[in-house]
Amino acid sequence: MPISTIAFLVENKPGVLFNVTNLFRRRGFNIESITVGPLENPELARMTVSVKADAKIINQIVEQLDKMVDVIKVKRLDPIRTVMREMVLIKLNTIDPMSREEALRCVNEYHGLILNIEPDSIVVEVTGEPSTIDEFIRKVQPLGVIELSRTGVTALEKGHLKL
Repeated sequence: MPISTIAFLVENKPGVLFNVTNLFRRRGFNIESITVGPLENPELARMTVSVKADAKIINQIVEQLDKMVDVIKVKRLDPIRTVMREMVLIKLNTIDPMSREEALRCVNEYHGLILNIEPDSIVVEVTGEPSTIDEFIRKVQPLGVIELSRTGVTALEKGHLKL
């Protein structure tokens, strides 16, 4: 099943995130990724949710979100007309000098940033499309991933389109 991304503007107040995620829970859908942040108007926030579901179900979710009191505007994003990014912080085992060299090569290949270097590990940041992040994680997995944290997808439509 494909992953669809839905963006929506909500009132920036307590309980809104709970109400939105509860809608997904009641429908029995796992949220693959969710990001939330205030806008230039601090009374509003933008949510971006990615979920695995077919088009019919996504349309139903969009309709239900649109009926919620705290949701101001909602839109299913067209992946072709959208810029999507995600960030991962990942701590890699680099006790072995060869693994450190390979880790640094991978970070460079994916245009990542080295945030911390310790004698036995490094912490790096990589930003890109979700598929790029998945690919990077697979590539460094054999080196020894100690820990990682992903932000979730954030997205904006291309051109003059606006939510």
